[in-house]
Amino acid sequence: MYMYLMKNEKPINKELIKSHVEYLRELKRLGKLVLCGPFTDYPGGMVIFFAEDLVEAINIAESDPFIASGCKSYEIRTLEPANEENNYLLDE
Repeated sequence: MYMYLMKNEKPINKELIKSHVEYLRELKRLGKLVLCGPFTDYPGGMVIFFAEDLVEAINIAESDPFIASGCKSYEIRTLEPANEENNYLLDE
């Protein structure tokens, strides 16, 4: 599981927002999208998603219209989910 954190760099317009939403819908259709949304306390947002490896994760992030347009920069991170099924990563 990966995430990309986006930071606002340039203003966005309604058409770009529509393109971004369509991109998110396609990730959802492909079973890749986990969670996404804007930050309420920071200028930007994030997308959490599944990818086979870092190369695919970078490709997914850089294909997002917000990033491809240069309106947002990004940082990519890997994420290891902690949950009840894996005892919140507590190794006992």
